[in-house]
Amino acid sequence: MTLAERVDAALSRTVDPAVTAFAARLAGEADTLAVLFYGSNLRTGSLEGVIDFYVLTDGAAEKGLWPRVSYREWDHDGQRLRAKIATMTLAKFAQAARGDSLDTTIWARFVQPSALVWTRDDDARRQMRAAITDAAVTAARLAIAVGPASGAEWDYWRALFQATYRAELRVEKPGRENSILELNEAHFTGLLPCALDAAGIDYAREKDGLSPTMPDDERRAVLKWWRTRRRLGKALNIARLVRATRTFDGAGRYAAWKVQRHTGVEVEVTPWREKHPILSAPGVLFRVWRAKRRS
Repeated sequence: MTLAERVDAALSRTVDPAVTAFAARLAGEADTLAVLFYGSNLRTGSLEGVIDFYVLTDGAAEKGLWPRVSYREWDHDGQRLRAKIATMTLAKFAQAARGDSLDTTIWARFVQPSALVWTRDDDARRQMRAAITDAAVTAARLAIAVGPASGAEWDYWRALFQATYRAELRVEKPGRENSILELNEAHFTGLLPCALDAAGIDYAREKDGLSPTMPDDERRAVLKWWRTRRRLGKALNIARLVRATRTFDGAGRYAAWKVQRHTGVEVEVTPWREKHPILSAPGVLFRVWRAKRRS
């Protein structure tokens, strides 16, 4: 199976109809080309917690910081669905998937499983397949450059995720890369050879894995490309977090839900708290502390 065929099969997986309905609802809020569903809910099939979507819109690639992040709640067939939505143009998404931007989050995120749950037309679907295929190629090239001279498939993916986690502002405990691979074993098994074929990188199959042959000049070029992104990774993450404090649509409702989920304390989302989630945080924390003392 080629990489393109693997990507097409993965993106076409069946999901809960409620997820598809939510995606269609979100698509109607913008000039949307496609909606991707990803994250733990994709793996488990659960509708509990927060569903993660990427909404890809029409238009020229953004400049500056992206994506825009928002939170939505929707009552569907008697169940409240919650979603965190990242919105950006498909043009910028495709550029980032190819590794042509300073960002590391797109190709590192979407070499992992995702499902294409809404598209405007066949051309949008084709563009999404191409972008996800490019994400796998970008990730595989770096995996070979930072990984061992030879080893099992997972050795390369593990080296890749270790490198990207160190470059980003992450709160995951050490070993998170192992969890990604273990929880998505079927997705990653056999993916690397397909990606190397698509990237034009030769390799030999050995009893215990693979032995890729990346020319020295190509390896140096990939590592130089990576050093630039590694140096800027944390600063870019911080800049996006600062931006999100001012632009996260629905941040107050999202924070209130998180507090109730983790502490059991219900927080009323007043208009002021909705508009000023950061300024209202101390009062919310005091409310939680007081409620815990009473319990």
